Amino acid sequence: MPRPVAIPRPQSVCQICDSIITRRFYSTKPALSSHNTTRHRPQIVQHALRANAAQKALLASTVLPTRKKILETGNTRHTLGEHDSKIRATPKTAASEELSSVTNMMTYLERSKSKVLSNKRIPPEADVSAALLACRVVADYIMDDAVQPQIAHMINEFDSAASELLSLDSTSNPNFPKSINTATATIMDQVKQIIDRISDTAYAVLAHPPVFITPELLEKYVDVQARLGKPETLPQVFQLYASKPMPREGAGSISYAKQNPNKVANAIEPNVIEKALDTAIEARNLDAAVGIIENTYATKAFIRNKLLRKALLPVGTFAATPLAAYVLATNFSDLQNSMDSATATNVAFAGILAYVGCTTSIGLVALTTANDQMKRVTWAPGVPLRLRWIREEERAALDKIACAWGFQEKWRQGEEEGADWDALREYIGQKGMVLDRTELMEGMDF
Repeated sequence: MPRPVAIPRPQSVCQICDSIITRRFYSTKPALSSHNTTRHRPQIVQHALRANAAQKALLASTVLPTRKKILETGNTRHTLGEHDSKIRATPKTAASEELSSVTNMMTYLERSKSKVLSNKRIPPEADVSAALLACRVVADYIMDDAVQPQIAHMINEFDSAASELLSLDSTSNPNFPKSINTATATIMDQVKQIIDRISDTAYAVLAHPPVFITPELLEKYVDVQARLGKPETLPQVFQLYASKPMPREGAGSISYAKQNPNKVANAIEPNVIEKALDTAIEARNLDAAVGIIENTYATKAFIRNKLLRKALLPVGTFAATPLAAYVLATNFSDLQNSMDSATATNVAFAGILAYVGCTTSIGLVALTTANDQMKRVTWAPGVPLRLRWIREEERAALDKIACAWGFQEKWRQGEEEGADWDALREYIGQKGMVLDRTELMEGMDF
């Protein structure tokens, strides 16, 4: 006689639903292995199929609003729990206590922005800097490497759990798949709206007419947009930095003085430009990348600043060379007795000038014709050497863009097609440069 098999005691449908929701949505333990899931699925399906339509509809109507409510109310203790507790436990900034929810983040931003925009006088630089710092703090919180994976994991976890529920009985609620897609899109839309709002807040603060943009404020603004990956406003802000009217306060009102965009003081630091350009390249925004170059490296202010920084000392030394050569020639004439002192001085003076002139000429030619750093963008024939040296940063930036947008394989370079690539090639040609000169390409130098 066969041994009787013990029949497991059936569980209630509510207990099964609670276990699914708890394991899938709120548990921090790893998911069950495929073996365990396969072993328990027949029992779950058996009991779920016995549930009536009202219970299944209640389950579907409970899961979705719960996930949506978590994000809409900004309760980061559920969605961003570990990172939120880390922020509150580490008092690195004064705003750390105000980042307990998304709503508080937005309030923190609005309060910092209104302190600048509502000021009827010229806002102090400290207030503007504090507003940009608030944008940076919230941007770091939203874009943190510990937060973004949790948001993505939350979406994937929700989709997988909902799919398992649908596998129990797909006929109970035909609109449930649409609700899943709507919830996923809602989560991503809310994150994108937060990022856009941070970017808009930073731009509104810096573009406010009474705000005078200093190099420190500009650098902080670029840091915020780089953290968010939003380069769209960077060209316009660089233009504002050079041409925005300067506010002056007097007699109870604010007047504005026109600013010369070509003066040396309006040149932007190269490290700020490079950070902005890297942001545009990472965001794959060709218009922003070209606009950054046009409003930085290609401006007269940057060229004049470069001449003062790098050419003033060599030119001053070259101008003082004849006087130093004459002093040396006079001293050398006293060390000989084969000719009179005046003749010896003239001979030594001419020899020193000839040596210095020839050596300097060779050095200048070597400096201005060096092309080892050029990859895909080179100078067109006929461009003067002085212009090649002055505009080298502009050429290097366009070369960087071409390498980022084109094929990475050297054997495929030159085969790029498309409207963006054609526009980039035409723009480079208008700048006196050549993109992918045939005789300099690999395999074509014979």
